[in-house]
Amino acid sequence: MNDAASPRRIWLCADDYGLAEGVNRAIRDLIDRGRLNATSVMVVGAAIGRDEVKALREVAAKSPRCAIGLHATLTAPFRPLTMHFRPTDGGMFLPFPKLLRAGLLRRLDVEMIYGELMVQLAAFRDLFGRAPDFVDGHQHAQLFPQARDGFLRAVKEAAPGAWVRQGGRIQPLAQRLAAPKALVLDVLSAQFRKRAARAGLPFNPAFAGAYDFSTAPDFGALMRQFLDGLPEGGLVMCHPGFVDETLLSLDPLTTQREAEHAYLAGEHFPPLLTANNITLA
Repeated sequence: MNDAASPRRIWLCADDYGLAEGVNRAIRDLIDRGRLNATSVMVVGAAIGRDEVKALREVAAKSPRCAIGLHATLTAPFRPLTMHFRPTDGGMFLPFPKLLRAGLLRRLDVEMIYGELMVQLAAFRDLFGRAPDFVDGHQHAQLFPQARDGFLRAVKEAAPGAWVRQGGRIQPLAQRLAAPKALVLDVLSAQFRKRAARAGLPFNPAFAGAYDFSTAPDFGALMRQFLDGLPEGGLVMCHPGFVDETLLSLDPLTTQREAEHAYLAGEHFPPLLTANNITLA
């Protein structure tokens, strides 16, 4: 319900800028419409370069307080920027289930993860002329055991003014148990928050946006759930995009990206923000 209190400002963050040109165009369109106030950039993506960065910087400059972050990437089908990174699978990072398993079994090399992320942070600085406003992770790899240690160390050293993304929710337990994918993020994020706090790195107080992409659900209905009770500074992750050949070759999340874009660009989203007393401005 709307009330007399000042609106709560949240982050609505589009992941994967740089993944494909169709994703980039959709994200820029939503920033231009005032429907996003954050995006995270894959410096290892197939569609990142000076022109794509220039276009993003120009549209973000016209949008009040639009944050641009690094989408730290440690999972396939992307390749590391560091020559001797291990473990790899056919020259690519491990698929995320294998990376998570290796972290749980303490089989990752924290120094290699730290070194790779230092290079990705340097690549971001080279492209944008500054450090990222925040740092998150593709497929939530920043939350994985051991990977989080290299991640936090690199951010603390190369972007000490940035905040980092945790994936824990604040809903009642019964509601959280109904979403198994998000429940895993809750568990991983508990340790991530402790380590980030020890490192002196700020993080978002709450997170929403995880769902089963394969079922192609009603994104508007999901967004109503995501915003319910989200506090000031909470973050909703989204993945808008237009399908193109590059996207089809790299990522299983395709047409649902177009559904997300259509909802966020449409007429029903602003009234939902108002009804929840939330602003992106």
